Amino acid sequence: MSNVLVAYFSASGVTARVAKEMAQAMGAELYEICPAQPYTAADLNWMDKHSRSTAEMNDPACRPAVAQPVQDIGQYDTVFVGFPVWWYVEPRIVDTFLESYDFSGKTLIPFATSGGSGIAQAEKSLEAHCPKANWKKGKLLNGSGAAEWAKGEWNG
Repeated sequence: MSNVLVAYFSASGVTARVAKEMAQAMGAELYEICPAQPYTAADLNWMDKHSRSTAEMNDPACRPAVAQPVQDIGQYDTVFVGFPVWWYVEPRIVDTFLESYDFSGKTLIPFATSGGSGIAQAEKSLEAHCPKANWKKGKLLNGSGAAEWAKGEWNG
């Protein structure tokens, strides 16, 4: 069993594609951070000030429930954490994931997809939500090259 986990949240499938490419290249386990209540297209309409995603992102304390936990998180030394950038940071469900486990001493490496935002603000937010992890610099991965980057970061 691999000691690397690629955990990701994907609303539209873009981040899922990147995560799967990375996991396959490294021989890593793959875990999708699925919401207990799946998002609908209306929930994801960021232009609607009353949509679920907008409401969640406007509430820093919001923690959407995750459908299924990771089985035996302790077996992983390195966790790649992937997400689409929402409102310049990670979606709140990623915070739920990070706050649900003890990542003390584990290496966490963020990666994101975005239509126009960078990953820098998300990196600061992630570290604030999970300060006991050993965070490495993340990367915005919108196109090709995800597998090569991941293998280089992991050095496995």
